[in-house]
Amino acid sequence: MNTAFALPPLPDLPILAALPALRAALAAHSRVVLEAPPGAGKTTVVPLELLAAGWRNPADKILVLEPRQLAVRGAAARLAQLLGEPVGRTIGYRVRLDSKVSKETRVEVITEGILTRMIQDDPALEGVAAVVFDEFHERSLNADLGLALTLDAQAVLRPELRILIMSATLEAQRLGQWLPAPVVSSAGFLFPIDTHYLDPRRASALSNKPNERLAELVPAQVRAALSTHPEGDILVFLPGVGDLQRSARKLTDSLADHVDLHLLHGELPLETQDAALRPARAGRRKVILATSIAETSLTIEGVRVVIDGGFARVPRFVPRTGFTTLETVPVARAAADQRRAAPAAWAPAPATASGPKPSTTTCRRTARPKSTPPTSAAWYWSWPCGARPTPPACGGWTCRPPPLFPRPATCWCAWALWK
Repeated sequence: MNTAFALPPLPDLPILAALPALRAALAAHSRVVLEAPPGAGKTTVVPLELLAAGWRNPADKILVLEPRQLAVRGAAARLAQLLGEPVGRTIGYRVRLDSKVSKETRVEVITEGILTRMIQDDPALEGVAAVVFDEFHERSLNADLGLALTLDAQAVLRPELRILIMSATLEAQRLGQWLPAPVVSSAGFLFPIDTHYLDPRRASALSNKPNERLAELVPAQVRAALSTHPEGDILVFLPGVGDLQRSARKLTDSLADHVDLHLLHGELPLETQDAALRPARAGRRKVILATSIAETSLTIEGVRVVIDGGFARVPRFVPRTGFTTLETVPVARAAADQRRAAPAAWAPAPATASGPKPSTTTCRRTARPKSTPPTSAAWYWSWPCGARPTPPACGGWTCRPPPLFPRPATCWCAWALWK
């Protein structure tokens, strides 16, 4: 145990039972995979546990990577709250165009793209004891590239650097075999969840176009949930901003006076996002219409019902035009499980999640990387001359190049972790 940091009283979360195994794994290995279901408390507890680890130099930092800026700020605020400090002291964060860090900061919560820039400036990551990849199952280009570069730094320059990969829905054993790394598993939800699926007969009568389907279905489901569940807030997952706005227009005039309607997506000002995340005032309820920004690393206090539209907007490269466009596709089952668990951290009675039943023919088990080969190649050439990463041998990666992909010798980082 690191005597330079006194671990505060931790909340009673399922992840606590896995901490002894995690401590032992990190003391004996430089790479570890942590598998913990949504609501276990890994984002809240694990960074503080790493601060107290005996292998960490008291002056070294812990980097915690989150997939979105909103998750970065939320995680930093929660960790600082547990320490009884403001954000910017022991716990800080850094995102594009915004940061709160100081000389006292020892846990820095960052977005995945920030790590890549940090490695460009300092390939050895001096002064960093561990890099934590949270919610790695989302598989963005920046996360895959960040892991590839961090593994490279560990293998060549910093063998003592710890790498911890955390996920709620990732195929942990497969990743553990590839790294190689031991896998530590944690227990699941704090509270049980009742899951209901849309009647297939009703689903077959709806339009095949996702935007028309959701515009017709979601407002009715929200009204039904408000009448069926007299307490708690409702979180609704929709694929894009347009879907949020269409559903909001249909709900605005039909909600009771004590129900507040909030939108939550990445284009909103920070103050508006924070208002959606704050608990509802006494005697009032909230309906939150959110994109996948609220899917991971965020626990919205008071949510008792989740309505999942079952779709997400993801980037897809179009070879005919040479451009990347956003396409509305069914969510992966891993993402659906992540959304379904949102009420499990707060509901003192069985929480409810509803949505279309996942299809084995249209719903992938896990998400593909949110990247496109040409975009990755362009990113590779954005590195300054002399600072570009060295292409590894093909045997070092668990992937294969996608069809129509340029030669690996020039664009290796695009397919390095492709599955």
